[in-house]
Amino acid sequence: MPTPCDIQKRREIVFHATPPGQVERAMLLLEGLPNLTAQARGPLSIEVRYCIQEYTLQALETGLDAQGFHLGTPLLLKLKRALVYYVERIQRENLRIPEAQVKNYQAHVEGWGKRPHGDHDDTPKDEWRQYR
Repeated sequence: MPTPCDIQKRREIVFHATPPGQVERAMLLLEGLPNLTAQARGPLSIEVRYCIQEYTLQALETGLDAQGFHLGTPLLLKLKRALVYYVERIQRENLRIPEAQVKNYQAHVEGWGKRPHGDHDDTPKDEWRQYR
């Protein structure tokens, strides 16, 4: 059984220098999320604390990106971010927390059913299939 310190995460989200004022706007968004604390750590970074069972850094940063925020892009930061994404994904898998479905596959399923594919054969009945 994981201890509380194993599932409580403290991460840093770093923003690009332009446009200015991103940290303040992001703080307003993050403070509205339940069971998540956010604190400004500098002019370009925010420290967030959350439980891995409810949030991941990838989900938080993806949400911020979707809202128009620009995250920092130095190579070392990208590597660190990728490592954290991987570690948190594996930890959630080990805790058996299902991955959130972010895509709606129903449209693809319906489209596939309307397209001709291997399950639909226009060849007449068995007598024509056996014709040589």
